[in-house]
Amino acid sequence: MRRSFVVPVVLLFAVGGLVPLSAAAQAQLGTTNTKARNLWDKAQQQAKARDFTKAIETLGQLNQKFPSLGEPYVLKGSLLKAMGENQLAFESYRDGLTKLPVEAARANDYFTLGELAMTFGEYQTAADSYRKYLKTAAKNQRNAPRAQRQLLNCEFAQKAMAKPTGIQPEPLPQPLNTFRFQYFPVLTADSRFLLYTGRPTAESGEDLFVSRQNKDGTMGEPVSISPAINTSYNEGAGAISGDGKTLVFASCDRPSSVGNCDLYISRRTGNTWSKPQNLGRNVNSPEWDSQPSLSADGRTLYFTSTRRGGKGQEDIYMTTQDVAGNWTPARNLGAPVNTSGKDMAPFIHASGTTLYYVTDGLVGMGGLDVYRCEQLAADKWSIPQNLGYPLNTYENEASLYITSDNRRGFCSRSKATVSGVKQERDRPVELFGFEVPKEVRARETSTYTQGRVFDAFTKKPIRADVQLYDLNTDELVQYVGSDAENGEYTVVLNEGRQYAMYASADKYLMRSLSFDYSDKRSFDPLTLDIYLEPVRSGRSIVLNNLFFDSKEFALKPKSRTELNRLVSFMKQYPDILVEISGHTDDVGSDDDNLVLSQNRAKSVYTYLISQGVKAQRLRFKGYGETKPINPNDTDEHRQQNRRIELRIL
Repeated sequence: MRRSFVVPVVLLFAVGGLVPLSAAAQAQLGTTNTKARNLWDKAQQQAKARDFTKAIETLGQLNQKFPSLGEPYVLKGSLLKAMGENQLAFESYRDGLTKLPVEAARANDYFTLGELAMTFGEYQTAADSYRKYLKTAAKNQRNAPRAQRQLLNCEFAQKAMAKPTGIQPEPLPQPLNTFRFQYFPVLTADSRFLLYTGRPTAESGEDLFVSRQNKDGTMGEPVSISPAINTSYNEGAGAISGDGKTLVFASCDRPSSVGNCDLYISRRTGNTWSKPQNLGRNVNSPEWDSQPSLSADGRTLYFTSTRRGGKGQEDIYMTTQDVAGNWTPARNLGAPVNTSGKDMAPFIHASGTTLYYVTDGLVGMGGLDVYRCEQLAADKWSIPQNLGYPLNTYENEASLYITSDNRRGFCSRSKATVSGVKQERDRPVELFGFEVPKEVRARETSTYTQGRVFDAFTKKPIRADVQLYDLNTDELVQYVGSDAENGEYTVVLNEGRQYAMYASADKYLMRSLSFDYSDKRSFDPLTLDIYLEPVRSGRSIVLNNLFFDSKEFALKPKSRTELNRLVSFMKQYPDILVEISGHTDDVGSDDDNLVLSQNRAKSVYTYLISQGVKAQRLRFKGYGETKPINPNDTDEHRQQNRRIELRIL
C-alpha cells in the first residue's frame, strides 16, 4: 500500500537579496569583466522572481562562457533540485563544487551534494562530500549525525558492490508487467498462483491481481482476484496463505475502517471469495496499517503500522489466531527487528523460521534495504543481516518474496532513474524475479503435501481439519481446513523435521499420517488424497505415529502426540468401544512376534486408561505377523506391517 507524503519545496538561496560573487570568483573573472557579473545578477533576479527556467538558462550561459566559475553551477543545482530535476541538480552541484575551494561557507552545499549522490548510487562522490561537510560544518550541526551515518552506508555499499551476492534480478516476462505499477508479489506454497498489487494507470486506484501458472511453468494473464475484493476503494499489499484460501489485504477509507488504512480478511471456498471482514481493533489501529504477510497456515499475521508506541516511524507487528478463530492483540516485534527508522514490508517464509523486511534504520546501501533475520525462540529474533548487492541497491527496495523451496525469489522495484524525471513516484514499478543465492535463503527449506479429503464410503469431498505436529516438540505447527466444496488442502513441511499429520472431521475416524524428513532424504512435493472412515462398527485406522525401539514395547517419547490425539478422540465419542491391535512383520519367531504385538497394544491401552478413558471401553490384542497389510518382501513393506491399529467394536 502506497502513501503520499507532501514535502514542501524550499529554495536554498538568499531571497532577500542577490548573492554576490565570491572573492575567488571575482579574482577569476577580473575586476573588468562586467559580462559575467551581469549574467550572474540577471540569473539571481530571475530566480528571485521564481522564473527558475529562465534563471537556469542564464546560468547555463555562464557555465558555457565562464566554465571555471563554480558558483553558477551550484546555484543552478539548487534551482534544479527545487524543480525536482535531481539528476541534473546532482551533476551541477558536483561540477560546481569541484571548481571551488573547500570552505565553511559551502558546508550545506557539501551535504546537499552528498544526499543527491546517494540518490543515484554515486557512493564515492557522496563519501567525499559528507567528509567535507563534517570538516567544515559548525559543531553540533543538526545534519552531522546523518552525514556520519551516510558515511557508514557508503562504506558498506562499496564493499557490497565489490562482492555481489547472486546475480541481478530480471523483470518478469509478459503477460506480467503490463500495468503502470505492480508491486508486493506473493505466491501460494505450490507457486501455482502469483498475487500482486497493480495500478493499470497513474490515475487509477490499487487492486489485487492474480496470475495462474500454466502447464509449461509460465505465468498466465493477470486477472482481478474477485469483485468481492476489488472495489472503488484502494485494495493493495495482499498476503495469501500457503493453500491460497486465506487472503489478508490493506484497504483505505472504507466505511468500516478503524483507521485511514486497515487490514481485511477474506476466505475462499471453491472459487468464491467471501465478503472481506475488517480484522478489528485487536489488529487495526486509528493509524495506518498495511503490508501484511501470512504464515503458511494463515494463522499468524505480520504487518506494518504507524500506530503510537512504536520504536520508529513505521514498525512491524504480529498477531496470531487463537483456537476460537479470534486474532490476539497485535504486538510490536521490538528490537532488533524494529529500529528508530522505517521498518516495513515484512515477509515470513513458508517455513515460519525466517523473516525478511525492509528498513532504513540499519547500515545498508543508503535507503530502504531488505534484511533477513531468523526466529530463535518465541518473540526472539536474530540480528538482522543485510542481503547485500544486487538485491539491495541505491533505490528504496519495496518488498521481497522467496518460494517455499528456497529456489526462486520475487521483488518489485523502480526502473533505473533517468534525467528529467521529476518525482520518484512517477517512475513505473515492475515485478522482478531471481535465483536465490545461498546467503539469502531461509534457514529451513520447505515443501508441501496437497490433495483432497473424501468420505471413504461416498467418495464425496468433505470439509476436514488438517493439523500438523512437530513430533520432537509435540507442537501444533500448522492447522488448515480442506475446502468444503472440493476437499482440497495444502500443508507446508520443513526439511529436517519429523511430523505427524491428522485429518479429522465430525463423525469420522481421524486419519494419522507420518512424514519423516529428519535425515533430509527425498524432499519433493507430495500429492496425497485422504479418505476418512465414518465412526462406525468395524471401521479401523492405522496409528502411524506410535514409536517403539526394535523388539521393545515401551512407547518412545515422541509417541505422545498420537497418544494424546487418541485420548481426545475417545472423549469426543464417549459411547464407542474400541480394540487396540498390535501387528508385526515376519522377522523373528512367530511366538516372539505374538508376544511383542500383544505387549505393544497393551502399552497403548495402559496409557489411555491412565488418562481417564474407562477400561470397559477398551480391549487390546496382539496378532503377531498373522495379518500383514503388505507382503514382507521389502524394508518399506515390513515397516508398514509393524503397526498399531484402532478398530471400532
